[in-house]
Amino acid sequence: LIFITSLLLGTTITISSNHWITAWAGLEINTLAILPLISKSHHPRAIEAATKYFLTQAAASALVLFSSMTNAWYTGQWDITQLTHPTSCLILTSAIAMKLGLVPFHFWFPEVLQGSPLTTGLILSTAMKLPPMTLLFMTSPSLNPALLTTMAILSTALGGW
Repeated sequence: LIFITSLLLGTTITISSNHWITAWAGLEINTLAILPLISKSHHPRAIEAATKYFLTQAAASALVLFSSMTNAWYTGQWDITQLTHPTSCLILTSAIAMKLGLVPFHFWFPEVLQGSPLTTGLILSTAMKLPPMTLLFMTSPSLNPALLTTMAILSTALGGW
């Protein structure tokens, strides 16, 4: 119950935030809340899945922080909607793609799902996508539409295959 509550709290914090640090904190709460659910069965495959999930999400969170700090360095803005620096936009697109498991960064996702219990896999495939998608929608006017479209088409094609 406490992990599900933490998932809801992290999602709510990320969705309702206007500042990069609070959005990052919500993403981290989500990551730390889902790890015990992934590794609930003490099978080596579940532990491997939890480790892969943690490492991937930690790298993506570091990219989110780096993107926000780069944008704050150049523009002086920590507001999520004020992402204007091109390098920050590209780094944030990579971070969100990594968190969502989009095509260039998708190799971790099937392996984590295979090592997770069914209900945890369902949570990973649906509810855990809401906070990164919210960040994507909040910053979409600043992001490269050609890159986003290419990642979406490739993800759809590869996911269908």
